[in-house]
Amino acid sequence: MVDQTSKKPHAILVPYPLQGHVIPSVHLAIKLASQGFTITFINTHAFHHQISKAQPNSEADIFTKVRGSGLDIRYATISDGLPVGFDRSLNHDQYMAALLHVFSAHVGEVVGQIVKSDDRVRCLIADTFFVWPSKIARKFGLLYVSFWTEPALVFSLYYHMDLLRINGHFGCQDCREDIIDYIPGVKAIEPKDMTSYLQEAETTSVCHQIIFNAFNDTRSADFVICNSVQELEVETLSALQAEMPYYAIGPLFPNGFTKSFVATSLWSESDCTQWLDEKPRGSVLYVSFGSYAHVTKKDLAQIANGLSLSKVSFVWVLRADIVSSDDAHPLPDGFEEEVADRAMIIPWCCQREVLPHHAIGGFLTHCGWNSILESIWCQVPLLCLPLLTDQFTNRKLVVDDWKVGINLSDRKFVTKEEVSSNINSLFSGKLGDELRTKIKEVKKTLENALSPEGSSEKNMAQFIKDLKNKISDKMDLTNKSICNDS
Repeated sequence: MVDQTSKKPHAILVPYPLQGHVIPSVHLAIKLASQGFTITFINTHAFHHQISKAQPNSEADIFTKVRGSGLDIRYATISDGLPVGFDRSLNHDQYMAALLHVFSAHVGEVVGQIVKSDDRVRCLIADTFFVWPSKIARKFGLLYVSFWTEPALVFSLYYHMDLLRINGHFGCQDCREDIIDYIPGVKAIEPKDMTSYLQEAETTSVCHQIIFNAFNDTRSADFVICNSVQELEVETLSALQAEMPYYAIGPLFPNGFTKSFVATSLWSESDCTQWLDEKPRGSVLYVSFGSYAHVTKKDLAQIANGLSLSKVSFVWVLRADIVSSDDAHPLPDGFEEEVADRAMIIPWCCQREVLPHHAIGGFLTHCGWNSILESIWCQVPLLCLPLLTDQFTNRKLVVDDWKVGINLSDRKFVTKEEVSSNINSLFSGKLGDELRTKIKEVKKTLENALSPEGSSEKNMAQFIKDLKNKISDKMDLTNKSICNDS
């Protein structure tokens, strides 16, 4: 009998080393492996080290448990160009510079080794924000699949930066502030709703260099796959699909949603289930600003005082470095004692376990894309306080397009009165009831997309079929070339 492994196409998957990118990449790896692929998943030493520190009984290989169920997923770690102990969050620009200038050499070396050891390697799947995938894929004769972990709207804004420049909405000292209505498939959008990098006058930063180079590189991709849903962004996706092979395959969740068998948490998780069990249905606000973004001490004080004023019970995930790694006590003096009877403040938790709990009635969020998809799935309306990058555009989708959330603040600086007022609108006002009704409809859209006949399942099947066909075509061309040469 022919060994079944020998028939499997082998794909190398490289996520961007930030938690919001690694999590959907892990679920993509599992999904592809369950569809007959061998996957080699490449993490950074630093990211793996932090995951290992966070887990009491961590494995050297984060995919050990899923491999036990028969999935062929291999695991490798490489240097991102910085020492493991370097504080990447506190030194964001240095971290981004290492990923821009150094990381590709380490990826190229390990991809070369994998290709040399296994002649079934056929494609490289890499995060869209990398600047090098098409070059490495071309060097080793692989197809390149670009994986976009954010909404299609954000992709389209970056992809059409040239139009924004030509029309004076980006890349100039005195940019226009009127409506942007000329990007294919994008309804009129205000400049304040673009990503933070597209709102900045100074465009020479390392992050701008990454964006410019990454989206230039993505134009050479054989396929683009996106962690969104066709029906949620139908016009934007249709316009992108007219330009390139672009597939909406989201939301990428673990089977059963709440529990993943692959560790991705960067901090040890607190269990707040027992505390929540004692609270009435829909009475608790969940507060979290994600795994990476920082909040100023001034804004944090206003949020804390607003939570206190609201009188609503809350679970607050407060990372140790939320303001800075150098500030171990960022909360206002006396705040924790003031709210002790109705608050649980923890350093980290498993968000997918907290959001579905019957006691959770709202989510005060930075508007990270994973958080938004998870909140919609759990039918929890959002209070939106974007901090950087795609989060401003994500807020626009949540508040203006889908109407499942509230702007926490329309000003640059948040006030405790706004925080308190908007929390109470969500928990006891007519607006909260409207949001809960609307989010049920949007949840249904996600459910339908993931059903056997749904758009995301069909798009995934089509992507795999198209990828395998292109692999076959490439193999035929290679074989013909070899025959002609001989």
